[in-house]
Amino acid sequence: MIDKPAGLTSHDVIDRVRRILHVRRVGHTGTLDPFATGLLVILVGRATRLAQFLSGLDKEYEAIIRLGYATDTGDITGKQIPYPAAGSMENGPWTREQIEVALESLRGNIEQVPPMYSAKKQGGKKLYELARRGEEVERKPVKICIHSFAAIEGAGKQKGELLKDNRDGTFDFAVRVNCSAGTYIRTLAEDFGKRLSVGAHLAELRRTRVGDFSIEQAKTLEQLKVILVEEGPGTILCSPDAALSHLRFVDLGAEEISRVRHGLNIRMVGGAWAEGEPVRLRDEHHHLMAVARFNAADGSLHPSVVMATEQS
Repeated sequence: MIDKPAGLTSHDVIDRVRRILHVRRVGHTGTLDPFATGLLVILVGRATRLAQFLSGLDKEYEAIIRLGYATDTGDITGKQIPYPAAGSMENGPWTREQIEVALESLRGNIEQVPPMYSAKKQGGKKLYELARRGEEVERKPVKICIHSFAAIEGAGKQKGELLKDNRDGTFDFAVRVNCSAGTYIRTLAEDFGKRLSVGAHLAELRRTRVGDFSIEQAKTLEQLKVILVEEGPGTILCSPDAALSHLRFVDLGAEEISRVRHGLNIRMVGGAWAEGEPVRLRDEHHHLMAVARFNAADGSLHPSVVMATEQS
């Protein structure tokens, strides 16, 4: 897990990890915009095949929403879009009650329109490629879930204020968001501003959690170099089984282990899984052998990703 710095793309981080670890196969479970910082879950070697089971995990972010104007990208890197200024009242023009109503309206199961400046594809082209050419296309709203959306009390306040007055007609509002995969925090910031009848964009964004992985476990690229030299890779790499601890598991017997190595189905008696649910298959040492999908029709588990193919 890497604590990504601002200014680097997620692909830049992958390239640097490749050079540090001297490993060709390196991937991640979800991009962060260049201006954003925080947790980037890195997969190395054969573990890159497990990305599909990690990319859909819930995520947590800490962000600064700047109220006062919107931008064409929805974040601080974009060009300002004309919009009524927020004003410059000493304590801000919105009460705590107004802010809470705006936050509450964006919690729970909602629909969100993906921003034009995103990697989402439409008609075979990434939206940001169209946006850079000055094109805008209609996007269908996507269902997401905002588990929590709240102010970070005491963050960036001046004289005990909920909002930080930047003395230039803008106000900064620090928030923490827990959300489902596929949520665009930039769009959430814009929609929050609309609830308060003001333009808004992201001034800062930091990812602090992906599933059970937290930013406290992450290392900077500089720390990774030092740890690799002083302690070796074994101290910083998480086992594939631990990485998928959110999935239920089955410990296999000798005959089942042999079948799984060859990608063959195994029958389960009394398995209480949902159709298509991914399940960890482990050997007698609790090492991950494969991830299987449950077939409810015949009560079998079909290995969809096999990690261990040779007799140990």
